[in-house]
Amino acid sequence: MTADFKMNKSIFQQIADNICNQILEETLKSGERVPSIRDLASDFEVNSNTVLRSYTILSDAGVIENKRGIGFFVTVDAGQKIRERKRTEFFKTDLPEFIDKVKLLKLNKNDLKELLDILNVKN
Repeated sequence: MTADFKMNKSIFQQIADNICNQILEETLKSGERVPSIRDLASDFEVNSNTVLRSYTILSDAGVIENKRGIGFFVTVDAGQKIRERKRTEFFKTDLPEFIDKVKLLKLNKNDLKELLDILNVKN
């Protein structure tokens, strides 16, 4: 599997984000072993040090843990930690950009109601 990396974010961060998304989607479950550094580097066609840097970030964030000699595993509360971090990111970065775009496009209540309907959000 060759990755389609984006230019606006470092590759190691994109790999870490990919693993976080797998945890949130429950493709990777709590207590489950994540791919080895070597295997993931091969899958993404990147240097092992790039994957190691991703795993270091995830380990520092408490999302994965290294069990010496066995590998890296998803922590019990990984999903909760990821959601909290992504929620904070959303409110700091994504939401202000969204609000600016709403203002720029002069979207009205009906436009936003349509968006909520698409998201199946009850008001």
